[in-house]
Order: sequence, then C-alpha cells, then structure tokens
Amino acid sequence: MMNLIHSNCINRSQISSSPVSIHGVPLPRRNKKKHSAVRVSNFAASSTEVVADNGRRSLTAPVDSKSRALTSGMSSSALEQLDIERGVCIPFRKYSPETVRNKVLESRGAVASLILRGVKIVWKLGLYWSSLMYDCLVGRDKEVVPFRARQLRNLLCDLGPSFIKAGQVLANRPDIIREDYMNELCILQDDVPPFPNQVAFKIIEEELGQPLEALFSKISSRTIAAASLGQVYRATLRSSGEDVAIKVQRPQIEPIIYRDLFLFRTLASFLNGISIQKLGCNAELIVDEFGEKLLEELDYTLEARNIEDFLENFKGDPTVKIPLVYKNLSGSRVLVMEWIDGIRCTDPQAIKNAGIDVNGFLTVGVSAALRQLLEFGLFHGDPHPGNIFAMRDGRIAYVDFGNVAVLSQQNKQILIDAVVHAVNEDYAEMANDFTRLGFLASGTDVSPIIPALEAIWQNSAGKGLSDFNFRSVTGQFNKLVYNYPIRIPERFSLVIRSLLTQEGICFTLKPDFKFLEVAYPYVAKRLLTDPNPALRERLIQVLFKDGVFQWKRLENLIVLAKENVAKMSSNPAIQLKNGPISRSWQTVSKLDLTDTIKDGARLVLFDEGIRRQLLLALTEDSKLHVEELVDVYKLVEDDINIPAVAMEVVQDFPNVVRDFLLSWSNSVLSDR
Repeated sequence: MMNLIHSNCINRSQISSSPVSIHGVPLPRRNKKKHSAVRVSNFAASSTEVVADNGRRSLTAPVDSKSRALTSGMSSSALEQLDIERGVCIPFRKYSPETVRNKVLESRGAVASLILRGVKIVWKLGLYWSSLMYDCLVGRDKEVVPFRARQLRNLLCDLGPSFIKAGQVLANRPDIIREDYMNELCILQDDVPPFPNQVAFKIIEEELGQPLEALFSKISSRTIAAASLGQVYRATLRSSGEDVAIKVQRPQIEPIIYRDLFLFRTLASFLNGISIQKLGCNAELIVDEFGEKLLEELDYTLEARNIEDFLENFKGDPTVKIPLVYKNLSGSRVLVMEWIDGIRCTDPQAIKNAGIDVNGFLTVGVSAALRQLLEFGLFHGDPHPGNIFAMRDGRIAYVDFGNVAVLSQQNKQILIDAVVHAVNEDYAEMANDFTRLGFLASGTDVSPIIPALEAIWQNSAGKGLSDFNFRSVTGQFNKLVYNYPIRIPERFSLVIRSLLTQEGICFTLKPDFKFLEVAYPYVAKRLLTDPNPALRERLIQVLFKDGVFQWKRLENLIVLAKENVAKMSSNPAIQLKNGPISRSWQTVSKLDLTDTIKDGARLVLFDEGIRRQLLLALTEDSKLHVEELVDVYKLVEDDINIPAVAMEVVQDFPNVVRDFLLSWSNSVLSDR
C-alpha cells in the first residue's frame, strides 16, 4: 500500500509542470507565492465500506472484497482506508498497529501490565455502564444526564492521559456521542491538573543536556497552562534575554499511551460489526485515526515542524503572528518557542482598553482561519481561546501547534464545490460531496439524506446573514449524523471544532458579530481573484445557473470582495508593518481583477460553449443587457488599471495566438 501511496504522491515540481486549463482552455502560468510542503498531494481515491441498518435509517452501499476486508480485522486495512480517503502522502508514519504491538510487548512483564491495566479499565467503565443501564431500567435516564456526563469526565481524568485525550476527541464527535455529553467533555480541553515543577524541570535538563540555570536566567514557578500531554512555563533565555515559552511533556507518558492504544485497538476489533452498522466504518479505523494523531502530538519535534510550516505559509502576511521555534533548545519532550505577549481572546475589555479595533481584529481572524482551511490545507486543530491572542498592533497570534490537520488539494476543492452547490441549492450534489469527503461510504445511496440537507440549509440560510451561525447549523447537522450511518472523519471533526471555537471567540468579543458577513467576502474575493484553474471553474459554476448567467450574483460577488479588501486594508497591522510584505499584501487596498479579466477573455475566445452562454446572457429575453454590463463595469472601474491590462495582453499575445492555433487544429482533427 505504501508503494501505491508513494507512486501517487505529486511533489511541487510536478504540480508546476502539469497543464493548467478550464474546459480544455489553456491558461497562462503565473508566479504564485510558494508555501511549505504541507504533506499534501493530489493523490486521492474513493473509499468503499459496508453499511447496514440497525436503528439508523438505511443507506445502502455495495459489498465487495474491499468492504469485506474492512470487517476482517486486518491490521493494515484501516490505515490503508485512511490514506486513500485523505489523499495525503505520508512517507513516514509514527503510528501503525504493528508498531504499537511491538512497543507494548517488547518490555518485561508486558503481559501482566496489560492484564492489570485492562482489568482496571474494564472494571471502571463497566461500573459506569452499569449505572447507565440502571438509569434506563428505572426510567430516570434523561433527568440524570448532567450528573452522568460530569461523572464520565471525572472517570476519564482518573484513567489517565490517553482517556483525557479520547474525551477531548469525543467532545467533537457528534457521530459517536450525544451533544449534552459533548458539552461536558469540552471542559477537558482547558482544565487538566498539572504535574510537579521538580519533575518538569528534570525533564528539561535531561532533554537539553544542561542545567536549567545554564540556559535560562529565570523560569516561572507556576505553570502557565496544563494539558493532557504536557504543560507550559514562561522563561528568559540567559544568552539573549528573550522571553520564551517552554512546553514540557508529562513524565513516562509514552509507554502509557502505547499500552492504552493497544488495548483500545484490541477492544475495537470486537466492535467492528456494531461500528459498521452504526457509523458505516469499522471501529479499528476510528482508533487508528485517534492513535495516529495522538502519537504525532506526543513528538514535539513534529510540532516544531508544524510551526515552521505555519511560519512559511504566513510569511509576508502582516496580520498574523506565529511564534519562532528554538530548535536547538528543543527535543522530542521539550519545545522552546518565542513568548507571545498578547491579550487572551477571553478578555474583551482588555482588548478594547488596548485600543485594538475589534471589528478589524475579527476580520483578520476569520480571514486567517479561512486561508488555513481553503488555501494552505494546513490548519490549527485546536484554536480555543487559550491558544489565540490579540496583539496590540491588531495582529492575531496562534500558539500550540501539536494538533494540526491536513487537507489534500482534492479535499479543499470538494469543500469549495460544496459551497458552490449550497449557493446553487444543488442538494443532490451536496450529498455526493459528503461521500467524496469520506462522511459516507463510497457507493452509498444518498437519496434519503437529500431532503434532510435541504431542510437544514434552507432553515439556516433562510434567516439571512444576520441570523446565520455555525452553532445552530451544527446542532441540526448533529441530528442528521445521529440518524444516518454518517462518520465524521477526524480531520473534518477538527474543521468543525475549529470553526465553532473561532465563532465562539468572535461572539465573546462582539455578541452581535456575524461570522458569514466576514467569511462570504473572503470567499467572494478568492473566487474572483485566485488564478487557480479549479477556482476559475467554480466561479463559472456560480455565475451560471441552469445555463442562465446570473448578473446579480456577479455584482454581489464584486461588492463582497471589495468589502473584504476594505476591511483588511483598514487594519492597523497592515498600516504599521515595517518588514517585508508579500506582493499579495502590497496590493491589499485594491481588488486586482487583472488576471480574472485576462482568463475570462481567453475562455470567451477559445470555449464555444462559454461564448454562446455569454451571448445568450447579453441578449436574454430578446433585449440587450447593456445596463447590467454597465453596472458591473461601474463596480470595478476603479480597480482596473486599463494601461496595465493592455500591456499584459500585448505581452501575452504570442501565447494567445499559439494556443488559438492549437485549439483550432485540435477541433479540426477531432471533426475528422
């Protein structure tokens, strides 16, 4: 399988040399900002799983040899499924069932330790399960939900870091656990007891090979933050006097994690049948998703690499601050980063007292989140209020990069497809997008969920931008997930949590904030200005509905895009930036439609279908639509540099002639 993955991985040099076209029309290559390798390739394929009906409404999927392999408990099949579904190239993997098994069984007394740990887990979880069954028998299961949810949270804390982490994951999995339990488990993301300073300081010295006082002139006596896998201190470097944050891993946590993962997967092998009936996938796949992410978070060298990726992605962006990482002072259990001297997003009054424009800051935050999701495909998976800061110059700062998620190029394009299908109210295609993203097994009959999707979207979108919020949509979506065999892939559970958390931060800072009033302008600007051929294709899909050109929709896109530019350009972080700013930010005060106009002209010149549709749009209802054309021109006339466009057209004329001749010769040959 790994050979298959490697053979389908496309590196950046291969991507840059691949043909670029829309509707078969070649588009000119343009120099774009290069981002770091984000472990993403264009390789993707569909998944096939068995879905049966047991309490949920039945969605049928074909049964083939691959589906049977998923139920057979083969140790590698779940990981293969994840690789195919994600479309992400993984040249080296820290997690595999074989690695976990070998790590656990190689030590002396491993079997006895496993038995004792297994007995403890089964005993405590069994007692909890028995109490739930008793509640059902006496008919009080609904009235004691808050108490049982709190009891579950305390039980997970008592069972250790693996279960705390599992609770944090379950807090974002409506396909597995009820919403009221999810809300209680969210507390685990912020409220975990720290371990003693003496133990933490000893780990720092062991990892860095020097006494603490030789490296740091001072270090905080109390932890700044404590989480399931580690805790953070503030310190000052002796060599430079710079303030830094030191992240230290909990002692002896690795063998505990490996042992628990082994037990989780052993248990999962007995639950595959139930999981396939309820979620459309085997339980081992869910454990493998969890284990893979957990072991990545356990290695701080990977987190250091994540920080470097984010630094590269946001290089030249004056609105976002990513801390520097001191790799010479870091290891697998200790991470030293630049100290972020910002204001926590949980303190709106402090942000206002610092003179920060709240509207501008929120616009920057939403745009940064959408760039991570739709542009980079590498996004912060845990942006809770403790991990996001407001800098005094208006920038947004992120910390804690242990939990990040990667979206392949294909996944990003499908997400944009889903937005386009939502705009066009094409609910059948929205349902198919669920399958393409891995929420449903490949080949599943999606017709039963189309009416449910339509009801959710129309109920939410019908309120308008002023009342739309992700939490209400997610609440309705959770019911859909609970009623159908839908599994939320781990990376998308992080996307959902990320959007919900950041929307919650926005509401904390400004209760009447409208998330979509910022998100829509960003998406509009991206559709209109991004030269990516895939986005050009989506723009065409948005502008044409049932073969009819949507003049009003084009005007709305331009207005929204200009609104995004105006909000971003007014941010003090851009105006005060002294360092190097990338080309895209040097022109942020203006909506640059030059490339869009050139590509549009090429499409009209080469694509007969587009040309015919535009002519029909201009002569619809037996009249010339000159007025609409004039209205559109008035919207963009201040943003178009006519001499510059003319110069670029002249420079590109030989390429246009060549492409025209190639297109003409291809049409002649195809006719024969």
